Amino acid sequence: MTTSAQQDRLVALRRELHRHPEPAWCEFYTTARIVEACREVGVDALHVGPAILASDERMAVPDDDTLAEWAERAVEEGADPATVDELAGGHTGVIAELHRGEGPTVALRVDIDGLPRAEATDDDHAPVAGGFRSEHEGLMHACGHDGHAAIGIGVLEAIRASDAFAGTLKVVFQPAEEQAGGGKAVADSGHLDDVDYLLALHLGLDHPTGEVVAGIDGFLAVSQFEATFEGAGAHAGGRPEEGRNAVQAMAAAIQNLYAIPRHGDGPTRVNAGIVEGGTAPNIVPEQARLVGEVRGETTPLMEYMDDRARDVLEGAATMHGCDLEVTQQGMAPSAESDDELRDLVGAVAKAHADVDRVLDRDDLGGSEDATYLMRAVQDGGGLASYVCVGTDHPGGHHTATFDVDEDSIGIGVDVLARAIERIASERP
Repeated sequence: MTTSAQQDRLVALRRELHRHPEPAWCEFYTTARIVEACREVGVDALHVGPAILASDERMAVPDDDTLAEWAERAVEEGADPATVDELAGGHTGVIAELHRGEGPTVALRVDIDGLPRAEATDDDHAPVAGGFRSEHEGLMHACGHDGHAAIGIGVLEAIRASDAFAGTLKVVFQPAEEQAGGGKAVADSGHLDDVDYLLALHLGLDHPTGEVVAGIDGFLAVSQFEATFEGAGAHAGGRPEEGRNAVQAMAAAIQNLYAIPRHGDGPTRVNAGIVEGGTAPNIVPEQARLVGEVRGETTPLMEYMDDRARDVLEGAATMHGCDLEVTQQGMAPSAESDDELRDLVGAVAKAHADVDRVLDRDDLGGSEDATYLMRAVQDGGGLASYVCVGTDHPGGHHTATFDVDEDSIGIGVDVLARAIERIASERP
C-alpha cells in the first residue's frame, strides 16, 4: 500500500505539474520534471525525448516559434536546461525502465499534456484554494494527465521496492495525447517491440473515487484535420464579382460535412471545431480556416468518414473557385481491451481496501491514441488493457472546473503496481 509519505510526494508532484500545463509537443517543463523524478526513483534506464519517438510519425506538431517559446518558458520556470535541450524541436516525453531479471516485459502508459482552455478562478475550485491553479493562462490540466504522470512515478517507486516482480517494467510518459498526435510516434519507435503486456491508465471518466474499470472498450477511431481555403479578395460593394469567397467555400464545406450519410455498420461522428476567416465586412474574404474531426466506432468507419470529409472539402473549394490545403492533424484507431488482463486487474482491484466497486468493462465513448500502443502490443502477440481508476471530479473532463480527488492517486498506484506484479508472475 502507498504510504502517507509517498502519497504526499506524489500529490506535491501532481500539483506542481498542474501549475505548469503545456500543450501537445510543448511539454518541456513536464518532461524535465518527470526525468528528475525518475532519477530520484533510481530507474535502470531512461529514454528521453527523441529517443522514444519515431519523429516522422508525430502529428499536430506546432510551428518552430511556438516550440521555442514554450522551451524558453520551461527553463525560466525552473526546468533543467540540459534536459530541455534534449527535447529540441518538440521531441518530448520519457520512457523509464526497471530491470528485475528474467521475466516478461510489462509496460504502463500514462499521458502528460494539458489542454488549451482557461481554468476556473472561483475560490471553491480546489486548485485555487490550494494555491496550485494553472500559471499558464488559457491552459490547464482539465483531463487528469497531471495525476496520470504522478501515478506513473508512484508505480516506478512501488516496483523498485518490490520483491514480487521479476521481469522488465517500462513506464511510458507519452506526449500529445490531447491532439491524438503522440501515440503513433511512440508505438512505432521500437520501444514496444519486446512488450508482452501493456496497461494504459485514465483517471475519472465519470467514475467516482473508489471505482475501478478493469478494461475500457468503445474507443472511437478519430481523424483530425485542418483545411485552409484560399480565394481572392475584392471590394464587397464595388467589385464583388472579382472576389473568390473563401468563407463561402468554408461554409459550404461545413454544411456538407454534417450531411455526410451515416453508415449502417455503426456510429459515426463529425465536428467543425474551429472556423475563422475574413478581415472586414466590406471585403470579400480571401482566406478561411476550418479545423475539424471525424470519428467512427471502428477504424474502417472512421476511414469512411475521413474519405467523405475530404471529398466534401475539395468539392466546396472547387464550387467557389478556391484553392484548398488539408493538413492531417491527430489520428487514432479503435482498440479493445483483452479479457485476460481485464480479469486480472479486476481481481487485484477487488482486493484493495479503498475500492468499493469494480466494473469488468465500460465504453469510453471518445477517442484515445493509447490505442496505437495497445494494437502494437497485441499485433506482436501480447495483451493490452485500458484501465480506469475512478476519481471524484467537479464538472466534466475538459471543463474549467475539472479537478481530481487526490486520494485516487494512491489507489491508482496500488492497483496498477499489484497488477503488474501479478502479470509478471502469472503471465496470463
